[in-house]
Amino acid sequence: QNINIKVGDGTEGWREFALFDKIIVTAGSPNVPQPLLDQLANNGKLVIPVGSRFTQRLLLVEKGINGKISEKDICGCVFVPLIGRYGWEEEK
Repeated sequence: QNINIKVGDGTEGWREFALFDKIIVTAGSPNVPQPLLDQLANNGKLVIPVGSRFTQRLLLVEKGINGKISEKDICGCVFVPLIGRYGWEEEK
């Protein structure tokens, strides 16, 4: 009853339910998608693997009370690619 599911481009977030205190991305992205930063509440945290398709750094992104963004490198990792408008193009 308390679970919502959306099928679509995860790089665009979920505007209808924003703002979010926490966002966890489980696929590697070339960068932090701007829509996810926009949908992160002040004092919110976002965890995302960022880098190439084959190796990433797991980042903790925090948005301060004033909206200022800071990033902390947690560790190296490898995730499947994040496909979408603000991620990787789908391989043909």
